[in-house]
Amino acid sequence: MASAPIANDRRAVRIAIVEQHIRLENEHDLEGVLRTFGDTARYDDEPWGEHYEGRNGVRQFYEQLMKALPDLEIEVQRRHVADDAVLVEVMIRGTHLGGWRGLPATGRRVEFPLCGVYTFDADDRLAGEKIYYDRGTVLRQLGIFHEPLSLLGQICIFATHPATIARAMARKLLRR
Repeated sequence: MASAPIANDRRAVRIAIVEQHIRLENEHDLEGVLRTFGDTARYDDEPWGEHYEGRNGVRQFYEQLMKALPDLEIEVQRRHVADDAVLVEVMIRGTHLGGWRGLPATGRRVEFPLCGVYTFDADDRLAGEKIYYDRGTVLRQLGIFHEPLSLLGQICIFATHPATIARAMARKLLRR
């Protein structure tokens, strides 16, 4: 459902809050980042299907992120402005120096594109941020995912999915 067009001054306010939000992320200013959100704060990490509601939930997301990538850098590539959202295409960079999603620090660098969708409340504060990125790319850069066609990928498949491999081999033999 499309929303009513907003005035250019409200559009400028929304762009400014997103720019401030990203600047504060780059400065690793957790309290500042949280202040960019309104009362309906929400953070959606879509690749993992995780949804953080309220300021405490959003705080939890950012604490994990800033611990995992203490040198987090977000470089805005493009910005797209709609009447009900601001979308940014960014490049995320950082070094995995803290635990993340049960994975101990690997010391590896990550660099991956991400698309963020920012929505707003009635006061033009952030109502939510929803992010999309390829989690396979992140896991590969952290050294825990290997392309299936590589030798290491084949070994990992065989070691972690013996039933799947057995079924695939049986299907192959039955087709002959």
